[in-house]
Amino acid sequence: MRELVSEAEVVAASGDDDLVVWAAQGMRPGVRAWAYADAVAVASPRASRRDRLVVRGGAAHVVPLVRHALAEAGPSYRPLGDAALIEQVVAAAPELAVAGHFSWMAAEKLAPPRHEAADQDGMVVSWLADDAAPEITGLLAEANPGSYAVPGLPYVRRWAGVRDGSGALLAVAADAWSAPTVGLLAGVATAVRARGRGLGERVCRFVASALLAEHGRAALMVDDWNLAALAVYERLGFARRRVAAAWLPG
Repeated sequence: MRELVSEAEVVAASGDDDLVVWAAQGMRPGVRAWAYADAVAVASPRASRRDRLVVRGGAAHVVPLVRHALAEAGPSYRPLGDAALIEQVVAAAPELAVAGHFSWMAAEKLAPPRHEAADQDGMVVSWLADDAAPEITGLLAEANPGSYAVPGLPYVRRWAGVRDGSGALLAVAADAWSAPTVGLLAGVATAVRARGRGLGERVCRFVASALLAEHGRAALMVDDWNLAALAVYERLGFARRRVAAAWLPG
């Protein structure tokens, strides 16, 4: 087992895998990484609200690397990687169990906007001021109560939103837990009364465009059951990658 101590080492060991490089978070304090043959593992504390152990490589080398990383970083870390790999790891390591399946989506450029998604109604997406936090919190409570990104959390950097003519906040999205070369889109919500008008897509395009300009790549996590969100992100140009997480029960 070889410990990796820089972002450049993680990039080289993972082939610049966007999920692995995102987990490295620029190797901020608390992040640790290891390599073993073709396998790499990055232990990233509180990355999108969880202690994540992002893995890549062949299962034969990932399994002992996961055991080593969990012994080093602690049992709260959840192995995360391509769904087929995590299922192989769990089959070979009976102390682990699958925690869930979802999708990681990433893009290096966005698809052109649809004509009907243009700002023809006068409502313009913009970055929100810090004093909008109570409004954002209220909208998330109504429209996306399970959002991992909420105002005030560490590494939830900024929020974008769109308002109606009266100033009411209708849709939001956040730049949260972004890494130097992979920006993360999170906290997407559209008020129930404003759905079906493309506002969520517009605010996501605004944030994703900013992430691409600053980081070169944009990514997000989405539940596989959320077909409406998946359709929006695919229209924007994000490519879907099915992933799974495991955990140590008890």
